[in-house]
Amino acid sequence: MELITSQAALEEAVAALEQSDFVTVDTEFIRETTFWPELCLIQMAAPGVTALVDPLADGIDLAPFFRLMGDERVTKVFHAARQDIEIVFHRGGLIPHPVFDTQVAAMVCGFGDSVSYDQLVQKVTGQRIDKSSRFTDWRRRPLTDKQLEYALADVTHLIEVYRHLKAELEREDRAHWLNEEMEVLTARSTYDQHPEDAWKRLKLRVRKPQELAVMQAVAAWRDREARERNVPRGRIVKDDAIYEIAAQQPRDQAALGRLRAIPRGWERSAAAGGLLEAVNAALDLPREELPRIPRPQQMPEGTGAAAELLKVLLKLVAEREGVAAKMLASSDDIDRIAAEGEEADVPALSGWRRDVFGDKALALVRGDTAIKFEKRRIRLIDLPRSEAAE
Repeated sequence: MELITSQAALEEAVAALEQSDFVTVDTEFIRETTFWPELCLIQMAAPGVTALVDPLADGIDLAPFFRLMGDERVTKVFHAARQDIEIVFHRGGLIPHPVFDTQVAAMVCGFGDSVSYDQLVQKVTGQRIDKSSRFTDWRRRPLTDKQLEYALADVTHLIEVYRHLKAELEREDRAHWLNEEMEVLTARSTYDQHPEDAWKRLKLRVRKPQELAVMQAVAAWRDREARERNVPRGRIVKDDAIYEIAAQQPRDQAALGRLRAIPRGWERSAAAGGLLEAVNAALDLPREELPRIPRPQQMPEGTGAAAELLKVLLKLVAEREGVAAKMLASSDDIDRIAAEGEEADVPALSGWRRDVFGDKALALVRGDTAIKFEKRRIRLIDLPRSEAAE
């Protein structure tokens, strides 16, 4: 089994893959010690063609691979695509398109919530995947034949899985369901994250607008530092340190050094200077520019009971349609529909989800339909208008 390490071999492999109307793709990467994932291996396959590309090979240019990822004539098939797409976006500056994510397609086709690749392969093909090389350090060279076989299996089995799911979607007239999901998955905004939004990853342990301003400023500073130095965010400062800084609001080295979450002596580092600049800038904001503390929405009385009924409806519809309940509505969707009805701005009330579940949920909230337990089964019944109005 040969690993592609030369430019000529990469060009040849991509040229062969470009002749197919789809290509299955997977990547192996390491990100435990870096901010950006370190791409270590690229696996690709199409009917009659396979390719294992070594992105760590000296002098190799991945431009042909990125050209293939952007080729509109070729569908790129991934399983759980988000992290693979993130790598392509970071390294190649583009979003693969068109994309078919077999994990999402499997949920649409009733294989359950977030089905794993090996489970899906076994259900579709009947074959078991050898998992013994799963925890390989993909940076190490040379890779053994067993490791390469394991990596290649991630895309060769995917060919049959893709064909099966594509046929199932077309047979059930659900291809447009998946297309809507892929539009979100391939949106640039999904991957083009801004440091100013980094605070949203943290727990909201603040009570005052000034504390929130400090937390936002320090989180953004940490994100920029982590990106520039290519290290995990926690290597810059821990989350707990951000919470303590927001509460204590240190303006100088001495105050910073007294915080329990700051390592001894770190307050004298160059990085600490940048952090203190961020803190002081936030503390100097005029009152009218301070951010507002997000407040949890007060749910109307009876919302909890309505939400429980909607969960029963969700399970009923999911089982009847043969689609994962998680695909139809989230817990937040359910709570907001129960509280806000038609005014709820949630995914469950748009696109294909509305057709399948959302309209039924609204009818239940309005009292136009009811859930009935009959002969050991739950079913949905329409209510006569006079009865619904009572």
